[in-house]
Amino acid sequence: MKNALFIILMASGLYACMSPSKKPPLPILGERDISPAGDTIYRSIPDFTFVDQDSQAVTNATFAGKIYVADFFFIHCPTICPKVKKNGLRLYAKYKNDDRVALLSHSIDVRNDTVAALKRHAQKLGIETAKWHLVTGDHDAIYGIADDYFSVATEDPDSPGGFDHSGRLILVDKNRHVRSFCDGTDAKDVDRFMKDIDQLLEEQFPR
Repeated sequence: MKNALFIILMASGLYACMSPSKKPPLPILGERDISPAGDTIYRSIPDFTFVDQDSQAVTNATFAGKIYVADFFFIHCPTICPKVKKNGLRLYAKYKNDDRVALLSHSIDVRNDTVAALKRHAQKLGIETAKWHLVTGDHDAIYGIADDYFSVATEDPDSPGGFDHSGRLILVDKNRHVRSFCDGTDAKDVDRFMKDIDQLLEEQFPR
């Protein structure tokens, strides 16, 4: 994880140093390997299966041909989640009619955030399932995949609400690669993140 974060910081630094008149592609974040044939193999989001607020299976295939924004939350979070969801609703509103973009929120409170609870939460937020999936699933699968998104999700009785988790919003391209992230509690950082989303759309869906 430390090596991955070092690569992320290096990529971000190189990205920032490029001339603004010649905008480079968004970097692919994380560790990478070289195949025996000499090809670069980038870290990607592994296969997953979760269940959303409509009791529908959500897998990698759900996002085929799309880019998506992922995060980790729990409904009764007393600290950062309301701020992250507020900024998530900004993304939802901006890309609501763009079928190339979706959102995926993983609940880390698998005991209490049942499908029915997620449904009520989605109704409270005023979101449509086809655009924004709130998912639950196997405890180890939810917690295990957080690392693949360069996020944090742990049970911690000393943390508010009993969980320690990141407020990151993470941008994933249509090839399952993480391309950008932001502090979901910081409106200005989310502004920057939306520019990254727009750039990735231009890169992956050229007109």
